[in-house]
Amino acid sequence: MSQTNPRSRQDKPAPAPPIGRGPGRGPGHGHMAAVERAEDVRGTVLRLWTYLRRQKWALITVVFTTVATTATQLAGPYLLGVAIDNYILPGDLPGLLRIALLMLVIYWLHALLTWFVMYVMAGAAQRMLRDLRNDLFTKLQTLSLRYFDAHAHGDLMSRLTNDMETINMVLTDSVTRLISGVMMLAGVAAVMLWLNPYLAAVSMITIPLMMLTFTRWVGKRTRKGFREQQSSLGELNGLIEETVTGQRVIKAYVREEAALNEFNTTNRQLRHAAIRAQIYAGLMGPAMNFINNSGLAIVAGAGGWMAVNGLATVGAIASFINYTRQFGRPLNEMANLYNQIQAAVAGAERIFETIDEEPEVFDAPDAASLDDMRGDVVMEGVTFSYTQGVPVLKRVSLHAKPGEIVALVGPTGAGKTTIVNVLTRFYDIDSGRILVDGHDIRHVKKDDLRRQLGIVLQDTFLFSGSVMDNIRYGRLDAGDEDVIAAAKMANADQFIHRLPHGYATHLSERAGNLSQGQRQLLAIARAILANPSILILDEATSSVDTRTEKHIQEAMLRLMQGRTSFVIAHRLSTIRDADQILVVNNGEIIERGKHAELLAQQGFYYDLYTSQFRANGRADEGEVAGLRRPAQTESAR
Repeated sequence: MSQTNPRSRQDKPAPAPPIGRGPGRGPGHGHMAAVERAEDVRGTVLRLWTYLRRQKWALITVVFTTVATTATQLAGPYLLGVAIDNYILPGDLPGLLRIALLMLVIYWLHALLTWFVMYVMAGAAQRMLRDLRNDLFTKLQTLSLRYFDAHAHGDLMSRLTNDMETINMVLTDSVTRLISGVMMLAGVAAVMLWLNPYLAAVSMITIPLMMLTFTRWVGKRTRKGFREQQSSLGELNGLIEETVTGQRVIKAYVREEAALNEFNTTNRQLRHAAIRAQIYAGLMGPAMNFINNSGLAIVAGAGGWMAVNGLATVGAIASFINYTRQFGRPLNEMANLYNQIQAAVAGAERIFETIDEEPEVFDAPDAASLDDMRGDVVMEGVTFSYTQGVPVLKRVSLHAKPGEIVALVGPTGAGKTTIVNVLTRFYDIDSGRILVDGHDIRHVKKDDLRRQLGIVLQDTFLFSGSVMDNIRYGRLDAGDEDVIAAAKMANADQFIHRLPHGYATHLSERAGNLSQGQRQLLAIARAILANPSILILDEATSSVDTRTEKHIQEAMLRLMQGRTSFVIAHRLSTIRDADQILVVNNGEIIERGKHAELLAQQGFYYDLYTSQFRANGRADEGEVAGLRRPAQTESAR
């Protein structure tokens, strides 16, 4: 089934997004003021843990290896004190050499174990992020189009990339450092109490001050700051994505300066948010260093007094000073880690916010399979609104029999494409019923329904990849011969052979290396290959020249034979032979019938048709003949 973009038509009013800019754009400039700090830090961390605990063997390895790493780190200062008291002061050089070699081996082992911990943790983090990324991307595939209408695409991409990377940085580095820091604090405290309880008590006076600074004033502000920063970054990504994909329009209207000004404004907004976040985060390190150095000065003074009075040895004081530094270092690291963890929690909240989103369109518990569809379509009193209280369709009823060609005509914004959107269940209706072969589509598996539909839109979307792959998107199990046959039916085979590598030609992003008409032909070939029971053509030929249109019309007539077809037409001359024409205006079907019948009524359709006739200046013989009947009616009247 071909891709669709419900926002490509103007008959759909844009839903009011929760963030300020319009549809398809990033969050609005006023968004930052509405950003709040992470509301459920504990719940978010616990949810991240549910992913991380799947790597239990890696985590067990990390914990035991970290214990060994901490032991080697604790052994260094102790051996230094032993070296001073037992070998340096007595002048025992051979003994000093032996303990120096022992210390060298311990430090080398410490470095090796540290690397091993990082290696194991990096693998565990990547596997966990793979699961989280899969869950987020899977949820995006299940969400209704209304969700994408209300959220900037760049912001959603930011959740898949930037927010994931923030979590990755914390997991690969911060988790091991946090575990190591906690073990180091416990180990250092135990050794200090064993060496000298009095000096240990002096050292630990600084802990309440550190914890007070750590958890209160700075912590609340860093969490809010990082969430603002990441939201602003998502907004900037949305603007960049829109600007890059809209380069043709920007250049055509000479709006480079306007785009640059908007980018500068959004970039400045991100800069302010980042500065605020980093200022608060930057307070942690200096504050911890000041408190740590103050504690070190107190310990040095108290230890010196004890050494002078014979209450402690010089080696013990030297070891104690080293342990005091090691006692402060984990606290400093944990303070810095706290800032990183706040950024990761803010990113995780945004990710879980999307994962927790419930799709508006989903299969009912009793949804039935519909494998073989005849194409009998009935709408009964269908009412629908994109925005609550603003109906776009009002009590629409129609009946398309199997194999019929039903044309939908009307002014822009009348609701023609919306009829297609609710038929495909891209959106669920507010009231009424839509029946396919007698089955309410809300009680049919939506994948079965859409598999039977072939859609060709005015705004064609092609993926990066070869021409062959893009046509095969309509039916992935199709062979090369089937793809080529579909291209021939769509009259696309000729221009494909003129491409540098034929069907193997690689298309750039959004197929920018093809003309609009060529892209349209590929989309039609894709729909032909899908072999649908119901065909939907949303102004499929409006973007091609007259000669190409004639080729497409020939292919479409062959394709539509025996299939129920809904044709949204801009050029009314293309739907003269439709089995029924539905005239839509203001969300209602105001006229219905065949071409000649509607002309004879001299109503809304007659006005549309004759206005096109006058606008074209001249018409072909078929159009002139089509106008003779209302002319005769007018003279008789």
